[in-house]
Order: sequence, then C-alpha cells, then structure tokens
Amino acid sequence: MTQVVDDTLRVRASSGALGGGLFLALVSAMSFGMSGSLARGLLSSGWSPGAIVLARVGIAALVVAPCAVASLRGRLRQLRAQLPTVLVYGVLGLAGAQFCFFSAVATMDVAPALLIEYTAPAAVVVWLWVRRGQRPRPYTLAGAGMAAAGLVLAVDLLSGADLAWSGVAWALAAMVGLTAYFLIAADTDTGLPPVALTGAGLVIGTVTLAALAAVGLLPMRATLEPASYTTGSTPWWVPVLLLGLVTAALAYTTGTAASRRLGSRTASFIALLEVVASVGFAWLLIDEAPTTSQTVGGLLIIGGVVLAKLDDR
Repeated sequence: MTQVVDDTLRVRASSGALGGGLFLALVSAMSFGMSGSLARGLLSSGWSPGAIVLARVGIAALVVAPCAVASLRGRLRQLRAQLPTVLVYGVLGLAGAQFCFFSAVATMDVAPALLIEYTAPAAVVVWLWVRRGQRPRPYTLAGAGMAAAGLVLAVDLLSGADLAWSGVAWALAAMVGLTAYFLIAADTDTGLPPVALTGAGLVIGTVTLAALAAVGLLPMRATLEPASYTTGSTPWWVPVLLLGLVTAALAYTTGTAASRRLGSRTASFIALLEVVASVGFAWLLIDEAPTTSQTVGGLLIIGGVVLAKLDDR
C-alpha cells in the first residue's frame, strides 16, 4: 500500500513539473515572438540590427545578473567549476546564435534563414539519439515532419526566396547555436539554478557582442527618433526596454527553466511556437495580416508540437 501511495505521489509530482514546464515554455515562446515586430519599428527609425541585439541582451543581463548572484547564495565556486559550460552557453547559445542569424539575413531573405535556424529541434533529436541513445519514437518523428511542413508555410517560403551560400552557412551556424542553447539549458548535471545559468550567459553574451561591435563585425547605429507601430509612434526607449525586459530577460529565464523541466527535446519543439507568435504580433503591432498559408502553417506547427509532447506521456 505504501508503495502505491509513493508511486502516486511521484506521478503527481512529475505531472506538475511537466505542466509548469509547459507553461514556462509557452511564456518563453510568446516573449521571443514579440522581438521581431518590436525590432521592426526601431529598424525603420534608423537602428541597425547589431545595436538592437546588443541593447536587448545588455538590458537583460543587467536585470537577470543580480537575480543570478542571489540564486547562488555565495556558491560562486560552483559557477567557476561550470565556467566552460557557461561560456559555451553565453558565447554560442546566446550571442553566437543571434550574431549568425543577423549575418545570414544580411545576404539572404529572412524566411529561409529562419527556417534553417529552426531545424534546431531536429538537431536536438539527432544529438540525443547519437550521444545518449535516445531513439526518437513515432510521435516525435511525426511531430517533426508536421512542424517542418508548418515552418515552410509559416515563413511563406513557397512565395520565392533569395538564397546565398554564405547566408545558408550563417543560418546553419545559428542553428548550431540554438541547438547548444536547448541542450545546455536542459542539463541538470551542472547543478546551477536556471536563473544563474541564464544570468551568467547573458553577461557573457553581452561581452561577446560588444567585442564583435568593437572590431566592426557588428555594425552599430542608433537614433533617438520615435518608433512607429500600428498603435502609433512611441519614444525609442519603450521598444528598447520591452526588447530587453520581455523578449530577452523573461524569454531566456523562462526558456531555461522550462528546458530543465521538460528536457531539451520537448522544449525545443515548443519553442517553434515562437514563429506562430511572431506572425500574430506582426499582425497586431505592424499591421502585417497573416496569409492563408501562414495560418495553415501555424496550425501544423501546433499539431507537430502536440505530437512531440505526447511522447512525454
């Protein structure tokens, strides 16, 4: 009888962790999805992509870093012991993924670059299969196929896109960075609290992006002109703060916490909903109504995420 009660409690605890992880993953995807539309207003007013991403990550680092220090409660030795992992997380998973994506869209259309970067869930599945022997099950494979078809429609790739080999290479590098983000964020062996890993990674990412800007690899240009959206013009600092606080600090913190609860595979699939959210925010903020193909693509992505999530049952 005692064994039955213990098993029941463990099942309930596991279900609660999955439910909480799913909520955090959805918050993260919705927050990330807002970034493109907010950035569009700044780009139109004269900001460069490099200045936007550096401001975004830098503000997030200022907000999350104090929370990271508090979460360690004096256990800085533990952070030093995991410094190589944290460096990879910050340089490759945060700064590297964003730098490579912006480098990709400098020579090719955004849609195919986004499609290539978001093959990261498939890369996570392959990595877990090769390195850990976690063979993908039918639901995962079906979900990956459905989500891939949805991505093609959601980014409107069928309407024609400009491809360049250099851009494809940069987009693949962004995919590697995003894959590293999911794998490291879900790693419980580091012993670091999620907010500590996120805070340290954001600081390292900020330093990396600042170094790239200093040597001229990340062009920096900012203005004090108002940013325009469907709702009207707003001071430049409003979208900058939203980018830092919501689309970076909140998005990365909840995303890392969700990966710990759900695992890298499921978290990466749910992150695909960022594409659906970006279409919705583009409609609300910059009056870009979704096309029929984008709507169908969004539904396919949601279906693929649901299929992948069924494996957790």
